Amino acid sequence: MSDPKPKLLIVEDDEGLQTQLKWAFEGYQVFVAGTREDALAILRAEAPPVVTLDLGLPPDPDGTSEGFAVLDAIMAQAPATKVIIASGHGAHESVLDAIGAGAYDFYHKPVDIAALELIVSRALNLHRIEAENRRLAEKVGKTKTVLGTLITGAPEMVKVARTIERVANTDASVMLLGASGTGKELLARGLHDASPRREGAFVAINCAAIPENLLESELFGHEKGAFTGAVKTTEGKIEAAHGGTLFLDEVGDIPLALQVKLLRFLQERTIERIGGRKAIAVDTRIVCATHRDLDAMIGEETFREDLYYRMAEIVVRIPSLSERAGDAALLAKAFLNRFAQEMNPSVKGFAPDALAALDAHKWPGNVRELENRVKRAVIMADGKLVGAEDLDLASPDMNDAAPLNLKGAREQVDRQVIRKALARTEGNISGSAKLLGVSRPTLYDLLKQYDLQN
Repeated sequence: MSDPKPKLLIVEDDEGLQTQLKWAFEGYQVFVAGTREDALAILRAEAPPVVTLDLGLPPDPDGTSEGFAVLDAIMAQAPATKVIIASGHGAHESVLDAIGAGAYDFYHKPVDIAALELIVSRALNLHRIEAENRRLAEKVGKTKTVLGTLITGAPEMVKVARTIERVANTDASVMLLGASGTGKELLARGLHDASPRREGAFVAINCAAIPENLLESELFGHEKGAFTGAVKTTEGKIEAAHGGTLFLDEVGDIPLALQVKLLRFLQERTIERIGGRKAIAVDTRIVCATHRDLDAMIGEETFREDLYYRMAEIVVRIPSLSERAGDAALLAKAFLNRFAQEMNPSVKGFAPDALAALDAHKWPGNVRELENRVKRAVIMADGKLVGAEDLDLASPDMNDAAPLNLKGAREQVDRQVIRKALARTEGNISGSAKLLGVSRPTLYDLLKQYDLQN
C-alpha cells in the first residue's frame, strides 16, 4: 500500500488564490479555509503538519489581527505544526513578529509557486524529522536534547530553543541575553547549525577578552603596513564569517568609537580593513550576546541605541540554571557520563545526597559552574558514586523561604519537586511516583493539573 499524501492546510480568503494553490499542490491532501473558525476546525479534525497562512483574514482583511489570532491558536493547539506566513510588500515587521510567535517561515506575495513548494517541502521534512526524534526519545526514555546538543527538561529552556529554531531560517540579527555560563555560545551554534548558513563558517569572538586597541583589527582586519607589526594583510572575524555566522559575545564591552564602525557595517553590509580604502562586501549573519543591562547602558549613553536595534531584531532571554527546575540533575548526569569515560571509568553515578545538593544549590555560575564541579568530583571520587562532598556542596537547607500565598507556594513547590523527581529518574513515571511517595495515577493527575506532561 502506497504512503498517503501529506496533509496541507491553506488558510486564505481569496477564492482565486485558493484554487491556484490547491491545483499547485497535487501531491498533497489539500484543505482550504477562509476563516479562523474553519481553519481551527480542520486543524482539530485533520492535524495537518504544515499550514500556509495569510495574515489578512476577515473580519480584518486589511490588517493582521485575525491572522495572528489564527497563528496563536495553532501554536496553542498543535505547537509542532509548521506555519508558513504570507508576506506582502513592506510586511517585514509583521513577518518577524509572526516568527517570534511561532511561525516556521514566510513567502512573498504575489506567490512564486516554485518557491512556496520548496518551503512547504522543507517544512514537511522538518516536521517528519522532529516527529521521529520525539518517537525515539519516548522509546529510549533518555535525556531530552533540543537544537541537537542542548540538554534540558525545563519548559522555559525548550521555549528558548523553539524560538531559536524558528528564527534560524531568517537573516534577522539575534540578541541573546542571559547571565554568564547559561550557554549563549551553545545556543548561537545551534542557531547556525539550524540555518541555511550551516555550510558556512561559525566564527565566535569574545569582545570582553580582547584589549580595546586590538578589537577593531580582530573584527575588521588590517592591511599590510597599517600599523607597527602589521607585516601582512589579515582578514578580520567579520570577513572570516562571510556566508556564515559571526557570534559576538559580550557586545556590551565594545567601545563607543568601534560601535560606530560596527553600526556602519550592519547598515551597509560592507567593511574597510584598517589601513585600507576599498569597501569589501560581506554577507555575514550577526548573533550577539551579553550579560550586561544594555537598556541601562543606553540610558547612560555608553551603548548606542541605534546599534542595539540593529543587533536585536530578535531578542532571546535565557533563564539561569536556578530557574530551570530539574535541569541541574539532568546536566550533571550528562557531564558525569562524559568525564567518567574520559578520566575515571569506575564512577557510575551520584549518591542521593549529591542529587539533593545539586537540586538545592543556586548555581550563581550557571552551567559552567556545574560542569566544573562535576568534572572535579569525578576526578576526586573514591567510589562508584559521587557524593555531595565530592561536589564541594553543602547539605541542602530545607528551610528556604517560600511565597507567603499558601496556594501559590504549594503549587510552586509541587512543580519543582515533580520536575526534580522526573529528572532524577530520566522521565520514568513509576520511578518518579515511588520517589514522590504517590501512586502512578496520582502522579499522572498532578502532571495534567500542572501542565507538566511534556
